[in-house]
Amino acid sequence: MSKRVISNIISQEEISPKHFRMVIDAPEVAKDAQMGQFIHLKWTSELNQQDPILRRPISLNEIDKKSGAITIIYRVIGRGTQLLSTLKSGDQVDIMGPIGMGFSIPEDSNKLIIVGGGMGIAPLYPVVKELVALDKEVTVLIGAENKGQLLNLEDYETMNVELKASTVDGSYGYQGFVTDFLDDNLADIDYIYTCGPEVMMEVVQRWATENDIKGETSLEERMGCGTGACLSCVCKIKVRNESGWDYKKTCIQGPVFPLSEVIFDD
Repeated sequence: MSKRVISNIISQEEISPKHFRMVIDAPEVAKDAQMGQFIHLKWTSELNQQDPILRRPISLNEIDKKSGAITIIYRVIGRGTQLLSTLKSGDQVDIMGPIGMGFSIPEDSNKLIIVGGGMGIAPLYPVVKELVALDKEVTVLIGAENKGQLLNLEDYETMNVELKASTVDGSYGYQGFVTDFLDDNLADIDYIYTCGPEVMMEVVQRWATENDIKGETSLEERMGCGTGACLSCVCKIKVRNESGWDYKKTCIQGPVFPLSEVIFDD
């Protein structure tokens, strides 16, 4: 159930140029949060309460139910995230969350694959942690522009997973795109999770369809209200009706959808 709370920032650090990790003390949110959900947040400074007006939707990168802390990773791309990046330990943020539908883990799946690109790597980390805790066989494929943008790389390097990483500039791992790792050697996978640029997810969807692999994807859409009222985040989803598709709200009916149902090439 989504809540609105004022929470203290435990820590904030710039982990690579314009990329920040913020840890927030939010036990009310952490208690109910599920992997794949997000929070809608804004700052509480009197100077900036109405500038800009809209909150920022940011996925949950870590959920610590025991301590009550949640972690987000975000990239500075506009005034809102620029203001967030100026906050420090002890400052407060105004949070709505957790919001949305999260990832699931099919009981009969033992070999699973994660495909993350850029900022889309962030919401997939809780999934990997849960799969490892369940002793599943996990392959993690991540790609970004450079090594600094390979989110949670150091965590993955110490986990019991098969890790393959790519960078466009060749600063780490394979030089190229993360989808280049998809081949027939991975065709015996039971389930797939993906999040990242739409062009990447479309390639992943096509590969999964060709190999008859089910999975889930987390969509990244612009959002206004975060409550399903403004319709700014609608996406096209395949449904059984006369047209074969319908609009769904990414904020409350997503952001996680069955991979096979999303219409990317429209």
